Amino acid sequence: MNAGLFLKSFTKPAREIEKISGNIVDVVHSTIYPATVILESGKIKEIVRENKEYNTFIIPGLIDAHVHIESSMLVPSEFARLAVVHGTVSTVSDPHEIANVLGVAGIEYMLSDARKVPFKFYFGAPSCVPATKFETSGAEIDIALLDELLSRPQIKYLSEMMNYPGVINGDPQVLAKIEVAKKYKKPIDGHAPGLRGEALKKYAEAGITTDHETYELEEALEDITLGMKVMIREGSAAKDFNALHTLIAKHPRSVMFCSDDKHPDDLMHGHINQLVKRALDLGYDKMDVLRIASYNPIKHYGLEVGLLQKGDWADFAVIDNFKNFNIIKTYINGRLVAEKGKSFLEKASEGGINNFNAHPKKVSEFAIKAQNSLINVIEVIDGELITRKIKIIPKVSNGYIVSDVEGDILKIAVVNRYREAPVAVGFIKNFGIKKGAIASSVAHDSHNIVAVGASDKDLASAVNLVIHNHGGLALTCGIYKEILKLPVAGLMSNRDGYQIAKKYSELNIAARKLGCNLKAPYMTLSFMALLVEPEIKLSDKGLFDSIYFKFINLFE
Repeated sequence: MNAGLFLKSFTKPAREIEKISGNIVDVVHSTIYPATVILESGKIKEIVRENKEYNTFIIPGLIDAHVHIESSMLVPSEFARLAVVHGTVSTVSDPHEIANVLGVAGIEYMLSDARKVPFKFYFGAPSCVPATKFETSGAEIDIALLDELLSRPQIKYLSEMMNYPGVINGDPQVLAKIEVAKKYKKPIDGHAPGLRGEALKKYAEAGITTDHETYELEEALEDITLGMKVMIREGSAAKDFNALHTLIAKHPRSVMFCSDDKHPDDLMHGHINQLVKRALDLGYDKMDVLRIASYNPIKHYGLEVGLLQKGDWADFAVIDNFKNFNIIKTYINGRLVAEKGKSFLEKASEGGINNFNAHPKKVSEFAIKAQNSLINVIEVIDGELITRKIKIIPKVSNGYIVSDVEGDILKIAVVNRYREAPVAVGFIKNFGIKKGAIASSVAHDSHNIVAVGASDKDLASAVNLVIHNHGGLALTCGIYKEILKLPVAGLMSNRDGYQIAKKYSELNIAARKLGCNLKAPYMTLSFMALLVEPEIKLSDKGLFDSIYFKFINLFE
């Protein structure tokens, strides 16, 4: 996105500064020195070195190298209002989620809303819409549409290529998408959880340049050996910092920080600054850490974000010191956008866009007749996107399999939100719900409705609450009903981001009162239909083996 657009679109709220003094942290030349930065028209006109002592440090603005803005449940302009408080000035954003609901129209919405604030959003062209052929999505982005998107200067890269089997096996459509990105000389993001050896080599040789799905150190080292950049991810669901942080010292030029998915309550409390602080606390070199949080993504994606150099855009944050790493102020294009925990970005979003055609479901549509057989069950791993496949003897009542609350084997359902179709039903372990149900229209990647509940009646109630509101996060227990409405594509709200964060926190607390023992119940629920993450998931078409990429029967 042309940086000049930001000055035009930012009409409030704070004055544009003319100069600022402090200890300049120059990550380009790995030095720190006292100076006064002279600004003009949003850029750095001059940096005057001084022989003074300052008690604050001016650092490059922080960048999230891979995030789905939609997962914050906030439209871009609201996401920005929360993020700038934490020193973030830019994101590399994959609009894959809204694209699977609305196609190019969804991407256009994100671009339009993003222009309402000075925050520097850089979007990619989604490579997998639909995500797979094994689920129903709301749109398709074919080669021609992908070519048109990648031809735009503001579209910086080909978003994560999740169909790694297609890359490895030479699928013509998948390889054609990669060739379009190469034609426009744009980076290609990867997505290859657990991929190793010859398969990973083929994936990298196809032109994949990054991987944010690496969750083991040896796997990450193999990525780097093959020339890929590894993103250390710490989001609301997937948390890989502990496994990968040693890369900071060993391979600082091959690492970036990202969140991937950041729910609103977590975003309210912190962003990339939290990763920086943790790395500094572990004793890693401050220059390496800050380069990872700014320089590396800027250079990899060609972002128009400043690095405190003469002629750069004035994008930076002011901190107290490297021990506490408190963000005091954040500037974008020379304008103060946040100070001491307060965002100066004004609410800018109005209107919305959606694609929701589901009709209310009957309780009987969630019933499953028993067979004399074991059943395949999804086993949740708290804090992980991956799941395990286990086999259990189901609980049967009056000839039908029912949720086994005592054994924590609950029903999970996925309901097609784009057209009328049979409800897909499976079973899941480790949600812990003892009564009631939770449901969500945030269900990666196609965003059908996903629900887990203690009974068929509870499931139907929660699903129908989502349907009635054309999207949202719902919780029901008898006559008690709560919903966080998500009117924008069934994924986001254009209401005040802090209010959404509060409501989301309240829903998580309510889910725990139902017995759910997961750290982030709705975030975990949203990934139970994500077919590209091993080992077993549920799509609107049925139970799916994510290792062998094929449907499997509920009954063994």
